[in-house]
Amino acid sequence: MIACLRLFTALCLAALLAACASSPSSSLGELPRTPDASIEQLLEQATQAKTPEKAALLRLSAADLAYRQGNAGQSAQILQQVPMEQLKPGQQIFASTLSAELAMTRNQPKAALTALSHPSLQHLSEMPEDQQVRTGTVHARALEADGQTLAAARERIFIAPMLKGEAASKNHEAIWTLIASLPTDQLQANTSDDLGGWMGLALAVKTAGTLEQQQAAIDNWRAQNPKHPAAINLPLPLTKLKELASQPLSKIALLLPQDGPLASVGKALREGFMAAHYQAQQAGQKPPAIEFYDSSKLTSMDEFYRKAQADGVQLVVGPLEKPLVKQLSTRPQLPITTLALNYSEGDQGPVQLFQFGLAAEDEAREVSRRARADGLHRAAIMVPKGEWGDRVLRAFSQDWQANGGSIVATERVDQPVQLAQQIADMFQLRQSEARAKSLQNAAGTNVAAQPSRRQDIEFIFLAATPQQAQQIKPTLNFQYAGDVPVYATSHVYSASGDVNQYNDMNGVRFCETPWLLETSDPLRQQVVAQWPQAAGSLGRLYAMGVDAYRLAPRLGQLKALPDSRIEGESGSLGMTQTQRVVRQLPWAQFVSGQVQRLPDTPR
Repeated sequence: MIACLRLFTALCLAALLAACASSPSSSLGELPRTPDASIEQLLEQATQAKTPEKAALLRLSAADLAYRQGNAGQSAQILQQVPMEQLKPGQQIFASTLSAELAMTRNQPKAALTALSHPSLQHLSEMPEDQQVRTGTVHARALEADGQTLAAARERIFIAPMLKGEAASKNHEAIWTLIASLPTDQLQANTSDDLGGWMGLALAVKTAGTLEQQQAAIDNWRAQNPKHPAAINLPLPLTKLKELASQPLSKIALLLPQDGPLASVGKALREGFMAAHYQAQQAGQKPPAIEFYDSSKLTSMDEFYRKAQADGVQLVVGPLEKPLVKQLSTRPQLPITTLALNYSEGDQGPVQLFQFGLAAEDEAREVSRRARADGLHRAAIMVPKGEWGDRVLRAFSQDWQANGGSIVATERVDQPVQLAQQIADMFQLRQSEARAKSLQNAAGTNVAAQPSRRQDIEFIFLAATPQQAQQIKPTLNFQYAGDVPVYATSHVYSASGDVNQYNDMNGVRFCETPWLLETSDPLRQQVVAQWPQAAGSLGRLYAMGVDAYRLAPRLGQLKALPDSRIEGESGSLGMTQTQRVVRQLPWAQFVSGQVQRLPDTPR
């Protein structure tokens, strides 16, 4: 009786599987579909199958069912039992797709791409549309996770006509996100296909300056491409831009200290801000009116906002003082949108608060990005003792290790007299000398042996003042480590033009603001002619003031287009999800007493 029941169950399962199967063609083979059976029943049926091909198909169906039920581990175990050579090409495509999906659950995009490189994938266009969509979707996800943005966009554009409803909308928005994240120099809008149209739209938006210019560029593109999917259904971020363009900015409050310890910083920021304002006027634009407020005389932020509202202010730029920024970041909301010129310690503030500053942490992450792009993996770190050094160290370490780098040594610099010992410790030179001395004692005679340093340090991340860097680089040379590349933050560069100082730092690479590296910039030349101090290290503050002015009307743009950037004087500016403006910087190197520009870091 039991045997009869098993036979009946087996026949039912076989019938269900056959009924649920799809056969794109006899040569590609039928595809498994999820039957009304459990994983255990499918696996039992596989053990009783009359042919290896049938057993493989049943196990493939069980593996897919486990994946759909959210059990990736069980799915992978079952899939390992499916011999690919016993599957027909269509079934191999199915199995390769499932293998890629499982790899993505483990955050392994390269493994997913390897699975999708199976020869059977050349038949994908012959498969049913739902299988083409499934394969194309995981392929796009893997390409994006692997940094192949353009290829991911192509994949999503390919499957777009096969999608409907919510899936079509999500894919549509994903295409725009991918295309909008491409650098301008990769946007080739010279083709008439859908991809060329997407690129043309992104190029139009990115090369337009003001919100009004962006809106005009979008409208012009839609008129020229009326049948393009993005013209028929404008991506959501661009719809938000249309709303922003209907709310022009007419008055800005500039809230900076005019007295006290930060007065000179406030003065440089104010002069840079107003220089950009006058440049906009000279260019024929209609910039917003500027209302000045002295933060050093504030009695309360509530009182300031009441007065600013009464004065018709639509946007506040400032304050600079960290305690005031911290105070604003803890409020549930602000009465006026505010671009603070410093950063709070917390990650999130009210939706009306944006934060911008010359954060050393940005530069630490920039060093991590550059060293990674240069193919380096093992870092040693030298930072000053104290809270500032700890912050820079933390920012570099988090970014470096999150992207697969390792840290093999760390030294906190303090007293110059300890520097030689610290570098010797970092490179384990004392152990080398001890080994040489031990060898001499064992041999009973003098042995010519030059100390050798450890070889696993590929570069040094340095955050230091010019004076410290002047001592560190020659000491590295003296301690047999002069050939180790040094990647530094801008703090090593005084912009003094002192050739002797630069000679002491020969070979050091550092990131720096465009303001100090691109001396031919017309606005910079005008500012330096009026305020010569803007050519030196104070120039970074003038650059920040210029960028604060240019950011003011474009905060909504950066928020709506999170992958877009503004090429500013203090760096290439983007925005995080927590509404903090972050910078990427160009690079230079000290070479024979001169500052030599290096190619920009690939994005």
